[in-house]
This record gives sequence, C-alpha cells and structure tokens, in this order.
Amino acid sequence: MEYEAVLMRPEQLAAASAQAQDVENVLDALAMVLLPVPIQYLWRPQLRDPGDDMVLELAVNGMGRGQPVTLVTFNRRDFLPQALNFGISVIGPSQFFQGV
Repeated sequence: MEYEAVLMRPEQLAAASAQAQDVENVLDALAMVLLPVPIQYLWRPQLRDPGDDMVLELAVNGMGRGQPVTLVTFNRRDFLPQALNFGISVIGPSQFFQGV
C-alpha cells in the first residue's frame, strides 16, 4: 500500500517520532473500520497527477453509500475545483483533527 510505504520512510518516522510498529498499529486499526469501495465508473483524467486522479475517482465512487465524502490532504489545491464539482469537500489534516 502506498501509504504504508511512505509512512515507513525513515524521514517520515523521524518527523512523527514513531517506530515502524506504530505505523503498523495505526494501519491495522484503520483496516478494521474502512469499507471497500467498488469502482463503478472511471472518471480519469480530471487532475494533473494520475495518482491524485485515482484518489478522486475512489471518492466519487464512494459517494453512492449515502454519506458525505471528504478528502483529507496536504495537497488541497491539486484537488480543487474538480472535487467540489462532484460535491466532495477537501480539507487539510489540521482542519480534520480540529473536528475530531
């Protein structure tokens, strides 16, 4: 998983004052509550970065569950305004944690 690979980088672990086991514990906890989202429609290309396109496409397909969809990213400007065109809000991590 891309997130695991990035989070396990030495510079990321150092920045978070974390150990590899900490990352594994968080990812295991997330895996317990996340729901798979089947891809029904392909919406690419929408964004400049193909990797971002995959995230937006997953968010669009996840909208069918009847819950509001919010992307949490440091990369807000790369998802706007396209995400908003689909009714998907885009917030930064600090805004997310303020609301938790």
